[in-house]
Amino acid sequence: MLDFVKFVCSELRHRRTVSVLAVLFAMNAIVSIASQPNVLIVLTDDQGWGDLGIHGNANLSTPHLDSLARQGASFKNFYVCQVCAPTRAEFLTGRYHPRTGVSGVSRGEERLNADETTLADVFKAAGYATGAFGKWHNGTQAPLHPNDRGFEEYYGFTSGHWGHYFSPPLDHNGEVVRGEGFIVDDLTNHAIDFIQENKERPFLCYVPLNTPHSPMMITDEFYEKFEHLKPAMRHRDPSREDLQMTRAALAMVENIDWNVGRLLKTLDRLSIEKNTIVIYFSDNGPNSFRWNGGMKGKKGSIDEGGLRSPLFVRWLDKIRPGVEVEKIAGAIDLLPTLMEMAKVSQELPKPVDGRSVLPLLENPEAEWVPRELFSIRTGSVSVRSQKFRLDAEGKLFDIGLDRGQRKDVSVKHPEVTARLKGLAEQYRKDMQVEFAKNRVRPFTVGFGSSTMLPARDALEHGNVRRSVKSPNNSFFTNWKSKDDSITWDVDVVNEGDYEVIVRYTCAAGDEGVVVRLTRESEGKAAQHTSAIVVEVFDPPLYDKSKERVEKSHYFVKDFQTLSLGRLHLPKGDCKFRLTADEILGAEAIDVHSIQLIRK
Repeated sequence: MLDFVKFVCSELRHRRTVSVLAVLFAMNAIVSIASQPNVLIVLTDDQGWGDLGIHGNANLSTPHLDSLARQGASFKNFYVCQVCAPTRAEFLTGRYHPRTGVSGVSRGEERLNADETTLADVFKAAGYATGAFGKWHNGTQAPLHPNDRGFEEYYGFTSGHWGHYFSPPLDHNGEVVRGEGFIVDDLTNHAIDFIQENKERPFLCYVPLNTPHSPMMITDEFYEKFEHLKPAMRHRDPSREDLQMTRAALAMVENIDWNVGRLLKTLDRLSIEKNTIVIYFSDNGPNSFRWNGGMKGKKGSIDEGGLRSPLFVRWLDKIRPGVEVEKIAGAIDLLPTLMEMAKVSQELPKPVDGRSVLPLLENPEAEWVPRELFSIRTGSVSVRSQKFRLDAEGKLFDIGLDRGQRKDVSVKHPEVTARLKGLAEQYRKDMQVEFAKNRVRPFTVGFGSSTMLPARDALEHGNVRRSVKSPNNSFFTNWKSKDDSITWDVDVVNEGDYEVIVRYTCAAGDEGVVVRLTRESEGKAAQHTSAIVVEVFDPPLYDKSKERVEKSHYFVKDFQTLSLGRLHLPKGDCKFRLTADEILGAEAIDVHSIQLIRK
């Protein structure tokens, strides 16, 4: 903006022909943009409501996170989804996740439909610089990658979880890069760089940190405090608590707190703290049984313990410090709220389910139309009204008196129970229709110049097995027969020639195998391309010494690239099948992914 002002002054000083009206209009537009608040959003992964000092947890210290509540507003009844990707979809769109195409966390269920409008789309259109740094978990292939969803800058990983937290491979604007140091510190470094680079214009900085999600890896600096801790505060059923998991999670949360402190100090150092809205929340309940205020359930549950999240909103000099909002609110409310706070006016093409809670931030006692919030897991629905929760079994609980859901009061309140059951059934029916719309969705190839198809999105056949049970950060191994194969269901959206690259490892003695990718399509002749694996590449698994639980099921290693040649791909649905012509050694290759590069 300063450069523009200098230009205008120079033009006027030299009496060049400049439309004064045009200059004033342009200056007014820029001043308007400059006066819009910045937005910084921190979303944590698997951090429960109880993993905060301000909520009464004496097992750890979270001064920076606590300060957000003390300097701004905290919501006492804020709800997200029971698992990661659905919450992200609801936050980004303001819509219940089944409407957006998201029904789960892996094998394509996490993908946010391309016709959804995201928070970043809206703010980018309003002139904001937009960046995201961390776990995306709403699609990998274009047009579902963060760079296709309104974020100009992206650094992190698009999968549901990552298998290693120290200098792992990451995604920087669609390119594979190597991270530097502990992943949360690294993500925060990039977010700080983005804030510094865009301090002269309004920015939307989204920081979806990936801890305390497993693997439970954390630096010694933060773990030493908790290594031998006997927690003073335990889960309501202590026999179910894994103390190793608890200790690691507490250490990881203190690391989050430190990094949030670094973000806040950056705002202070740049003197933009008063013009920056800061939002902090989590994506679901805790990922283990640990202290969580006595609530029932954890991650994966649609009870209070699986759904209730902290929500802190700080806007210095705009939101009164220490405001506590009792009204129920959810992730679906954040998009309309931020649009109203930033005075970003844009007509959204699809109706949102959320509503702006700005009136409650300004006055917690403001008039507010009562409503219900819905949660769904497969075919089970839970409903939260201001006073009650109807659980998935049809039991009713007075949450104001019984946050732990220990006493069913459905007999005492038959009319409330009947009404909420009716709403739950209607919601279930409506959402089943939405789920059905997205049941069959091949993975898109050819929207961009390069498409990555990871093992996560494939199916294994024969002897082939995943390196871990959860697909998200797995690779394929145990490929022992020429009858074994790996397949991807895809939709080629741009016809053309594509180079096929496989990311692989190969043990000594297994080289010489011919790896073949075949395009299969009903009613059409199969096409294939192949190459011989000449180079042995058999690196060790990444060091897991910083994993703080005994039974870790994460296995990560580096992979080499091999070009299998080119295929001409017509538009339309097809199946890619990866096979080996002959197994010369004990196995063929381990497979991380295939990549299609349009020529």
